[in-house]
Amino acid sequence: MMGNADMSGFSLGKGGFMPQEEKLEIGRKKKNLRIAIAKESAFDENRVALAPHAVELLVNNGHDVIVEKGAGESANFSDLLYSEVGGLIVDDKNEIFASDVIVKVAPLSEKEIDQLKGNQIVLSFFQIGTQKREYVEKLLKKKITALAYEYYTDRKEMGMPIVQSMMEISGSASILIAAEYLSNANSGKGEMLGGISGISPTEIVILGAGTAGEFATRTALGLGASVKVFDCSVSRLRELQERLGSRIYTSIIQPRIISKALKTADVVIGAIPLEDEKQSYVVSEEAIKKMKTFSVIIDLRIDHGGCFETSELTCFEKPIFRKHGVVHYCVPNIPSRVARTASYALSNILGQVLLELGDSGGLIQLLKQHKGFSKGIYSYNGVLTKESIAKKFGLPFQDINLLISAF
Repeated sequence: MMGNADMSGFSLGKGGFMPQEEKLEIGRKKKNLRIAIAKESAFDENRVALAPHAVELLVNNGHDVIVEKGAGESANFSDLLYSEVGGLIVDDKNEIFASDVIVKVAPLSEKEIDQLKGNQIVLSFFQIGTQKREYVEKLLKKKITALAYEYYTDRKEMGMPIVQSMMEISGSASILIAAEYLSNANSGKGEMLGGISGISPTEIVILGAGTAGEFATRTALGLGASVKVFDCSVSRLRELQERLGSRIYTSIIQPRIISKALKTADVVIGAIPLEDEKQSYVVSEEAIKKMKTFSVIIDLRIDHGGCFETSELTCFEKPIFRKHGVVHYCVPNIPSRVARTASYALSNILGQVLLELGDSGGLIQLLKQHKGFSKGIYSYNGVLTKESIAKKFGLPFQDINLLISAF
């Protein structure tokens, strides 16, 4: 087991005045981490940060993994599955939040922050839209080094693997959800999503050609639906067609063209971020009033304000509401609807990140070697390192590259 996490990567102790080559070798020495998987307390969060297969990988590489009792239950991973692969089941939250590295899916609650001993590494989503200044200040006061999944990029800094994997799930799941609300089972119009011989296919409009939009398109096409994709970027639309290998209907977003497409649409998927911060929606209420009765809207951007003027936040307990005769599904955490799949997807990435943290010999070394990892850090040893967060809450920040350059 390892004591406090290596937060500085620098010591004037043994080896402090060794030649540079020898110091580098010491820096590369593998660290055995004590990693804690905390049980999710956030409403509607069913995922777990690490599935049993990822725990087995970490244990086999010399790390200690403790699992809070019941942490995987919502994703149908029993405590027994974790213990069989070397995880240590504990029922004491204080022990969980005293570990070197704590992994969660949802952000820590304020109560959980209070339970931290300080000078630790925390990996979770940050969800800037739901946070307050006090939350950030509490983390900084505890001198926490925190990585947000939504900021983490791969080594080539080309993509955000965790966000993209969740968007893949959201995109595919959105079409399956729409199918449920078109059917009689949920008081829909009684139509099967897709198409069969002799019957006109379901018309689906997808706003956004990013990852979520692409996977919604793939799923819809696979079911035989007629798909129209809209985006603000011609290049994204072109890239989507190239990836699909099909010349599907695409168009730049223009209110008149979207309004026309919505009149005949059975399903509309909102999966596009707002380009203009002053803009509060993509589709107006007037356009929605002209949609067919019993048509279905799935708003995948509801956690960022939503794509539709009529969108309102919903939850799994009461996922829909009807407005102007149109079904609105506005649950912000769709991957939790398929928690087991989502947990596997998250674990595949997070498990490797934790292995790299141990193999690199310490946090400083990994930050220097893996620029994508450093991009994910928003608090380093109690110093705020994300400009976007600093601007939102009026707090000072420092560039993480400048902070670690001294070591």
